[in-house]
Amino acid sequence: MSKLDIAIAGEINLDLILYGLPEQMPTERELLASGFTITLGSSSAILAHNLAALGSRVGFVTKVGKDSFGTLAVERLLESGVDLAHVAHGAKSGVTLILPHGPQRHILTYPGTISELRLEDLDLDYLASARHFHLSSLFLQRELLPDVPELFRRMKSAGLTTSLDTNDDPDDRWDGVLEEIFPHVDILLPNQHEAMRMSQADDVETALSRLAQKVETVVVKMGASGAIAIRDGRRFSAPGVPVTIVDPVGAGDSFDAGFLHQFLREADLTTCLAYGNLCGALSTTECGGTEAFRNRARMQQFLRRHNARDQAQ
Repeated sequence: MSKLDIAIAGEINLDLILYGLPEQMPTERELLASGFTITLGSSSAILAHNLAALGSRVGFVTKVGKDSFGTLAVERLLESGVDLAHVAHGAKSGVTLILPHGPQRHILTYPGTISELRLEDLDLDYLASARHFHLSSLFLQRELLPDVPELFRRMKSAGLTTSLDTNDDPDDRWDGVLEEIFPHVDILLPNQHEAMRMSQADDVETALSRLAQKVETVVVKMGASGAIAIRDGRRFSAPGVPVTIVDPVGAGDSFDAGFLHQFLREADLTTCLAYGNLCGALSTTECGGTEAFRNRARMQQFLRRHNARDQAQ
């Protein structure tokens, strides 16, 4: 039996979130926020944290700075039960400043060690000891990017299933290694915008169709509208879960956590979608992408309540 359910390679940083700022932010003015939080950020680390909180056995290989931000980020992951035995260290941790304005937000990132992770930093035998391999934030990992096709090829050759969430491309080019990676990816997990950009489509349905010609299972996250997927020519969908939204940061990564948690338990695709939507909704009920998963009792109560409601309908 494999020691790990899933191995994740990717970035780690903290999110600094300022709430209540004006939408228009003129220079040379002191603008006051009505709220502030520091929380574990980065798509890969949020996914690792929330998967472990749900009960999956998670190993995470990353590069973190030898500073207070890096220390706090690592502490949060260890607290959730993530195995960090093969973490590499760099000079300065990355950090993301998020400025929400209602449903929209400014996202400002200093990459730091995010862009420094290299193939040589990864213990490939450790990654291959899992049943499944995942990578997020493809375009932020500048040093690793040229070797990502080889990384996925090695994981597939070792018998693992694989998944990819590209997240946004800061350069908005959506090219390079994608076509080389796709043949080695079992599950692609973009949101609507990402799916349309990487497929050069003007609508989600066209994007889904085009991507399904390249990846076995394509899942498109649509926020409150739920999620859709296509596998072997069959289309699947699951509705969103209505909640009072406190903060949408990390909802897509939390969807990935719920989806993959069920996938690793060999659930059918509709169940994976529904549980992904449930975990994405849970994430939005607290600030940041992991806070709703840190209170285990509240998390389990939320999941039980909404699962019971779905079964009663």
